Amino acid sequence: MARFTGRTAIVTGAAQGIGAAYATALAAEGANVVVADLNAERGAEVAAGIVADGGTAVFRHVDVADPESAVALAESAVAEFGAIDHLVNNAAIYGEMKLDLLLTVPWDYYKKFMSVNLDGALNMTRAVWKPMMAAGGGSIVNQSSTAAWLYSGFYGLAKVGINGLTQQLATELGGSKIRINAIAPGPIDTEATQTVTPGNLVKDMVSRIPIKRMGTPEDLVGACLYLLSDEASWVTGQILNVDGGQIIR
Repeated sequence: MARFTGRTAIVTGAAQGIGAAYATALAAEGANVVVADLNAERGAEVAAGIVADGGTAVFRHVDVADPESAVALAESAVAEFGAIDHLVNNAAIYGEMKLDLLLTVPWDYYKKFMSVNLDGALNMTRAVWKPMMAAGGGSIVNQSSTAAWLYSGFYGLAKVGINGLTQQLATELGGSKIRINAIAPGPIDTEATQTVTPGNLVKDMVSRIPIKRMGTPEDLVGACLYLLSDEASWVTGQILNVDGGQIIR
């Protein structure tokens, strides 16, 4: 399939893990991919790997917490490829996040965390919606989590915010022919998860899931591509769980 031939997609947090899988899959289906991340070395490696496999990709540095950086990324994508058709808001503080309570987390850290994990998705959406509208419309996927329905402290709170942001923006963007949805993964086997989540906790989570294994980045790819593609042309404001049945809503 080549559902994205001639289209341009920005994927934030694409230097590794889930974001890299999204970027690689989009390129394999014909998209011009902007691999966007703070980590220049690993981001450039992902873009180079896509090109080596015959795809089209460039790396661009971005700090999604900074509105000016988000706008610069959008302008760079338009300058490079002529338009922006798709955005995946995947960037987040996760692998190295502090483990603390809402009641005790240092306020400066809490604000920094939310500026990336929640406000970053809004910054990027604000940066791309006008060029996306100028291209005739497009689609956006936000990265949520089943943490939105479980106790997960400020991480879970940020994902509750992502869900609400997705639903609210669906109304604001609909008139511009832009769709926005979110994916809520369950526990995914990535380097970041291995760093932040104790092994015994992961084992306990998996034991409670109907499909008793951790997910992989590849398990999320199909949902992301579907929501971005024209196959989902009448789908917006939705949060799609890809979690092995962890959460039943």
